[in-house]
Amino acid sequence: MMKTPDLHTHSTASDGTLAPRDLMARAAQQGVEMLALTDHDTLAGLDEAAAAATEHGLRLVSGVEVSVTWGGRTVHIVGLDVDPACAALRSGLAGLQAYREQRAAEIADRLDRAGWSGALEGARAQASGELVGRTHFARFLVQRGAAKDLRSVFKHFLVKGKPGHVAGEWTTLEAAVGWIRAAGGQAVIAHPARYGLTRSKMKRLLDDFRACGGRGIEVVSGSHSRDDYFTFARWAREQGLLASAGSDYHGPESPWLELGRLPALPEGCQPIWEQPGFAGVDRHGRVMTRVSNCDRPLA
Repeated sequence: MMKTPDLHTHSTASDGTLAPRDLMARAAQQGVEMLALTDHDTLAGLDEAAAAATEHGLRLVSGVEVSVTWGGRTVHIVGLDVDPACAALRSGLAGLQAYREQRAAEIADRLDRAGWSGALEGARAQASGELVGRTHFARFLVQRGAAKDLRSVFKHFLVKGKPGHVAGEWTTLEAAVGWIRAAGGQAVIAHPARYGLTRSKMKRLLDDFRACGGRGIEVVSGSHSRDDYFTFARWAREQGLLASAGSDYHGPESPWLELGRLPALPEGCQPIWEQPGFAGVDRHGRVMTRVSNCDRPLA
């Protein structure tokens, strides 16, 4: 039986600290058999990751984590087994990348007014890829001595009501799921426990998600407690959603989120990675043809 795959990880293409090739090497070292690279709003690391995965005998799932605004809050949708060449997906992500640049400039301006000058240049220095996000600002502020660790920086500088907070204005749930489906992928709600939704709001999110064509939910996540595993396993069963698992690994600086340590899904879940055709291979190991709508751009 396959060890639980890790279908949610990050590299230096977004806010992780390992280059894609080094992430693949570490995953193989930790005994991971199947891993998805799901950087924030970018596909930039997938080519390097694919070459390294082949070298290490690792089964790579092409992925992305798309930023969405739903119900006045930010929600993340992971796209798994996407075709990186899909025009609709690439165009949608390009818009989010442009917005990220604007947001970074605004965060820097607010931090500058709060007495932390040079924030944009400092954040860029922390970013190995083209994208600059809140984590890069957090690393800059830790380096400047504003706080002892990233968690403290977010708490005192980057959340609502704090000096560097800028509310995200991302894409819609319908658009994000549409891009992923156009690329032949499966849309999954990332770390649902993190959003702090009431039961009624969670049901509304899942209803809206399914109506858009969403397919799965992260039951096992590095952000979830053991109780959360069973809570979201129940949600998956009740809503007819496939179950996914991912560490949300960002690098070795957070050893409690190490690769290869994910537990098995609770009983009764339907693993997304066992669906015929997932990652281009059926249950019998036969390579299948990807079905996508990449020649059909979406609005």
